[in-house]
Amino acid sequence: MEKRIGVVGIVVDNPKESGEEISRCISRHSSIIVGRMGIPYRERNISVISLIVEGTTDEIGALTGKLGKLKGVTVKSALTSKNISEDTV
Repeated sequence: MEKRIGVVGIVVDNPKESGEEISRCISRHSSIIVGRMGIPYRERNISVISLIVEGTTDEIGALTGKLGKLKGVTVKSALTSKNISEDTV
């Protein structure tokens, strides 16, 4: 199966309200997450999370779709145009 590498940017408008659900969603998709960095911006009551992902477009789309449906969450992703086959890993 062809995989892609990319980054997912997540901006959370009210982290106290949706933080737990975001963490659960990210945990459910941990198999495609290579790295995670989260920065709380307390002065503005937002958090910014960046994820490095490697997975099929369907897997990455499932993660970003579920996150994007959460209240106060904005998600953007950028993926490599190059496909990575599992036998090259």
